[in-house]
Amino acid sequence: METPSDAHQRAIVVGVDGSPSSVAALQLAMSLVPLAGDVVHAVAAWHHPVALSVYTPLDWNYEEVAGKALDQALIDAFPEGIPAVVDRRIRQGNAAKVLIDESERASMVVVGSRGHGGFAGLLLGSVSSTVAERAHCPVLVSHGGLETATAGSGTLPGVGASAGQVN
Repeated sequence: METPSDAHQRAIVVGVDGSPSSVAALQLAMSLVPLAGDVVHAVAAWHHPVALSVYTPLDWNYEEVAGKALDQALIDAFPEGIPAVVDRRIRQGNAAKVLIDESERASMVVVGSRGHGGFAGLLLGSVSSTVAERAHCPVLVSHGGLETATAGSGTLPGVGASAGQVN
């Protein structure tokens, strides 16, 4: 739900499915706050599958499972404590559509290159590919952890050691 203060904030939206790629995307998004946002919206999407190939108990709660995956990803990304500028959002719907909708009010969307999809050999997942193609703002696809982006320099390319200092 959008609050009145959301309209005045520059939001970085991060797609989170609990995969290592989405944890890296959270870390990368947080490092970009000084340049591109005031708040990070960590977004997990869930939906009822059209057909199940395995038995699923009738009391299975997809929203709860998505929330637990989001919570664990936040803990994994920020083991010393979740920063105050990060908020968690759980939305019902197809992951790509949810992130595209969220992009309408965002300064940037960050997604991991591969989630929990079934085609591990692909370089780009279907959600990240669709979001990159259809989002209403710039999209950053993370192909690795923050350590890959910084390449041992201690900072992101173009960002100085003190937050917000552009090189």
